Amino acid sequence: MNTLLAVAADLVAISVLTFGVYFPRHRRRDLVTAFLGVNIGVLAVAIVLGSTTVGAGLGLGLFGVLSIIRLRSDEIAQHEIAYYFAALAVGLIAGLGGTPDAISGGLMLLVVAALFVGDHPALFRRSRNQQIRLDVAFTDEDALRAHLETLLGGRVTGLVVKQVDLVNDSTLVDVRHQAPDGDRVRREPSPRIERVSAG
Repeated sequence: MNTLLAVAADLVAISVLTFGVYFPRHRRRDLVTAFLGVNIGVLAVAIVLGSTTVGAGLGLGLFGVLSIIRLRSDEIAQHEIAYYFAALAVGLIAGLGGTPDAISGGLMLLVVAALFVGDHPALFRRSRNQQIRLDVAFTDEDALRAHLETLLGGRVTGLVVKQVDLVNDSTLVDVRHQAPDGDRVRREPSPRIERVSAG
């Protein structure tokens, strides 16, 4: 009965995290499958580990290795990595927590709430981060910053030059900037590369 309560609590938490928080904001169907699969898989194995003589540390180490291999196999955004680990955490809390109580339920709620707040569109809504390829080779960072602020229509808060190609006359820059007032929030699944004119 205790195990069934733990499974029910996990299913409620992962459903809220996946269908109530992640998917309405990011609309990536493939990652919904991944989050559910990771969570339910972790839950099942954690329950088995909790009922056998195999140490929990061995199981956690195994999941750590598997998760790293999985995350390195395809490029995903940082916030999606956070959802992966939240799904892992919820499954482990439910599976290894024993009898569901206020502490385990509160921890699962805390994980979901942290993602809800940390990934909320209203949080730092004007902040943007993207990679831009310019068709001019900039070697002066001040000139590059001024050009980007004119191009983007907002204040550049940070930039990292990734590549300056003097032969093909181009600059690849990772830029963080503030969108102008009144600009609608546009969430990207990952930083994008655009080719823009310097004219």
